[in-house]
Amino acid sequence: MKNTILLLLLCLSFSAYANEEREKTALKKSYFYGLEYRIKAGFNIGGTSPLPLPAEIRELKSYRPGMQIAIEGNVIKWLDEQKKWGALLGIRLESKGMRTDARVKNYYMVMDASEGDQTGHMEGNWTGYVKTTVKNSYATIPIQVIHKLSPRWDIKFGPYISILTDGDFSGSAYDGYLREGNPTGTKVNVTEATYDFSSDLRKFQWGVDVGGEWRAYRHLSVYADLTWGLNGIFPKDFKSITFKMYNIYLNFGFGYVF
Repeated sequence: MKNTILLLLLCLSFSAYANEEREKTALKKSYFYGLEYRIKAGFNIGGTSPLPLPAEIRELKSYRPGMQIAIEGNVIKWLDEQKKWGALLGIRLESKGMRTDARVKNYYMVMDASEGDQTGHMEGNWTGYVKTTVKNSYATIPIQVIHKLSPRWDIKFGPYISILTDGDFSGSAYDGYLREGNPTGTKVNVTEATYDFSSDLRKFQWGVDVGGEWRAYRHLSVYADLTWGLNGIFPKDFKSITFKMYNIYLNFGFGYVF
């Protein structure tokens, strides 16, 4: 009888221990495979600009960012039980653009003149004014590390890659003159000319994305992300503009945490 009772107690103890271990394993598995989902909607404001500004650009007369919309979905996998560190993968559909009017000197240009001393296709060093319109649409994938500073504050950082889905880089040159071929070439007065480099835009771009998100309510958040392109918007063999131009934009708006 004593042996039977002892064996029964041992079986009960082992069963309780096994149940406890199964519960722990199930909890760990559910945590390991558990994901957090977020959606965001906001605006991009910034510019497509050379760094640093070249000497050829003497004055920026006007700048208009326009309405640049961004819609994004994120999946987050927290890597510790306290949910302090995690990995974020997302998809963002966005537009980046601006309108500028600048005064330039010896600015290399390829353009089609419609008014002035000479009309038709021209290229050389332009001195005068340049209006530029940039309106590019991208499908962007951010791959980031996310860190929870507090129950309300998250910060994140990491690379992103973008695929150009629709591009517009065009404008006009006006009230100036062109030195054909080089800065000492024949001077041609031009009243109005146009250019369009939309078909020359680089299809693949990448850069860094750094930002923060504040949980205003249980599900509603406010965020701001700085995206900084690390390769130019034109390929290396593009000669119509002699300096690299980078996408530098602040993306801000509201998010929903599921």
